[in-house]
Amino acid sequence: MRLLVLGGTVFLSRAVAADGVRRGLDVVCAARGVSGTPPDGAELVAWDRAEPAPVELRQRDFDAVVDVGRHPSRVRSAVETFPEAHWVFVSTINVYADEHTPGGRPGTLPLREPVTGDVDLTLDPEAYGPMKVACEEAVREAAASHTIIRPGLIVGPGDRSGRFSYWPHRLAASGRGEEVLAPGSPDDAVQLIDVRDLAHWIVGCAASERAGTYDGVGPAMPIGDLLAGVAEGVGAAPEWTWVDQEFLAAQGVEPWMGPGSVPLWLPRPAYDGMLAHDATPSLQAGLAVHPVGETAGDTLAWLRTQDEPPLTGIGRAREAEILAAWHEEGREREHAHETTR
Repeated sequence: MRLLVLGGTVFLSRAVAADGVRRGLDVVCAARGVSGTPPDGAELVAWDRAEPAPVELRQRDFDAVVDVGRHPSRVRSAVETFPEAHWVFVSTINVYADEHTPGGRPGTLPLREPVTGDVDLTLDPEAYGPMKVACEEAVREAAASHTIIRPGLIVGPGDRSGRFSYWPHRLAASGRGEEVLAPGSPDDAVQLIDVRDLAHWIVGCAASERAGTYDGVGPAMPIGDLLAGVAEGVGAAPEWTWVDQEFLAAQGVEPWMGPGSVPLWLPRPAYDGMLAHDATPSLQAGLAVHPVGETAGDTLAWLRTQDEPPLTGIGRAREAEILAAWHEEGREREHAHETTR
């Protein structure tokens, strides 16, 4: 089987190319080649997708194409160049307009209005989901057959966003019984997918020419269970202190990611559905997932190979400040309760 991976040098697209090579496929990666290198065994063809496809690619026939693009014009051009191949287009759950309804899946949640032009996300980051909607439409309209996969939070070795890696790194540095800040409620639903599991499924969909639209997500779980799994995976045994979201917001803590954040925390109920999609259709379609502890351990091992580990989130000193303020407020509440008895 001849597989064309548009990209193939960074994170998910590179994991797709690597999985294809392991299966014995003839893998070609088409990329500028400035962000990374393809895996051993894959061929790199230089292509800046702002330009037409090079003749070297256009003269070849591919059985399947995997595309992670976000620019509608570039996706349209690529599909028109290779219309006979089976397309696996990697979209995003950000195409959904409803982020607060748990249990959603393709066909049950409304989509955002498409943005058909190429928008600079540094100027308008909110255009990401709408552009992906337009990319999906381009694939459906022009490809001979297609699979649309909408991932949520992709984690694991090679993830440079720092969203998940904060937790293996933080917990591995904690002593047994050390107090660690946990955000929100332990019952808040979260959801992630190991990049290797997603890549393996994507290549399987390409090889089998599976048709349909799916969410690329693992099963939703309480964040308390997820953090316990991370701790186990890195050999930590922390003492969790759960700090409610109102207090975190009052302390100026940012949600989700960034230097002032507690990663993976999202305000509720506004984002009750964002990390709680129904994974059943995807699991039935062949998606298999690593235990979160295994993902955490492998992520930590990868972080330790990096000269500048990609981490985000509050540091230890800031965490200690927030915990001290939380405990002080608790003592004040208890004192007020005692004086009103």
